[in-house]
Amino acid sequence: MQIGQRLRELRKARKFTQGDIQKRAGLLRSYTSRVEHGQTVPSITTLEKYARALEVPLYRLFYEGEEPPATPQLPPAESMEPMGDASGEEWPEFRILTKALSRMNGRERALLLGLAQRMARRKREHAGTSS
Repeated sequence: MQIGQRLRELRKARKFTQGDIQKRAGLLRSYTSRVEHGQTVPSITTLEKYARALEVPLYRLFYEGEEPPATPQLPPAESMEPMGDASGEEWPEFRILTKALSRMNGRERALLLGLAQRMARRKREHAGTSS
């Protein structure tokens, strides 16, 4: 489920209008409309404002159940491989990518994901034939 759809469901369940959210959270009605229609992705700070305005815990914006989801059992941090090299030179590119992805709509992100999957599949196929 996309965050905008979930936000709209919670807002309507509380019988709030977008104008009510504007008054309660200080977020423009037009901004809330763009979020609900998937045209923009709110920051975590903005999501906290929506949660306060809707009088729900933050996790409810991501999860439909009444109780918070169970915490996943993750491996210890020291057993995880670092991403990129130790110098952190790859991080600027990840920031640029994150910013670009936040500006894309769902269709554009799906197109990009499909392209990446095709490229990975071709790389695997190529690696299998050259062995």
